[in-house]
Amino acid sequence: MGAATGFDPVVEHERTRAALRAAVPRLAGLLRDVPDGGAPSGLRGWAVRDVEAHLCAVYLAYCSAFTGEFDGWDDVLPPGDGPFVERITAVNAKAVGIFAEEARARPGAAVAERGEGFLRITEGLAPDTPVPTPWYGGSVVLTLAAATGLMLSETLVHGLDVARGARLPWRIGPDEARLVIGQAFPTMMPLALDVEKARRARVAFDVAVKGGPRLAVVVEDGAATVTRDAPPRAYDCRITAAPTAFLLIGFRRVPLWRAVARGGIRAGGRRPWLATRLTDLIASP
Repeated sequence: MGAATGFDPVVEHERTRAALRAAVPRLAGLLRDVPDGGAPSGLRGWAVRDVEAHLCAVYLAYCSAFTGEFDGWDDVLPPGDGPFVERITAVNAKAVGIFAEEARARPGAAVAERGEGFLRITEGLAPDTPVPTPWYGGSVVLTLAAATGLMLSETLVHGLDVARGARLPWRIGPDEARLVIGQAFPTMMPLALDVEKARRARVAFDVAVKGGPRLAVVVEDGAATVTRDAPPRAYDCRITAAPTAFLLIGFRRVPLWRAVARGGIRAGGRRPWLATRLTDLIASP
């Protein structure tokens, strides 16, 4: 596997904040450029304004973790801590309904205000600052670094959904994708594990993203651990991936076979055929 490269969490967190600071107004401009908010987006079942309403909810949720400005969680969250996909799907459906009118009345404006608000509220806070995220589970608390990476992923990936539906250009650069993968994936992949499918699984993946980061993904007995720049060990499957391709596969925006055909993903190691198991084990709403 080679020597671990290591990274500076403070520097990378600031780079992620800078990427989010650049992406939010870009997304707001895209939303203003869409001629019809009721037109289908690239996300099945959602119009463009539904995607925008979802983004308004996401930005408000992360801001509210610090400000407490939203106190309606009892009306949004499903009871108990059910499976990840079912929980997030239910939260998304309710949140879209709550913010649909705002998205219709102020295309792009609310997204810009709330995205910039998050950056302002969290200015100067350490990357390991705790961020309660009850929408992922009643006891789930992320770090600010992971939360910022997730907000960047929401901005970039849903920007792509809007652009695909409106037939407008939208680019997710490799550096942006590397930041999301490094900051958010080590936290979110274990949370998104399909526990039933993973219950009898014992497999270790070495995921090498071109230009970094490198992730050791180990699934054993219904649980997953994801370690960044892990020390050398034996792996069942080694996956080498272009950063944007891996990001879009993780969010189910590009099928694995297409990324393989285009050279964005390559599998090796003792059992290269297990590469398809990774996308099967890690769920996505």
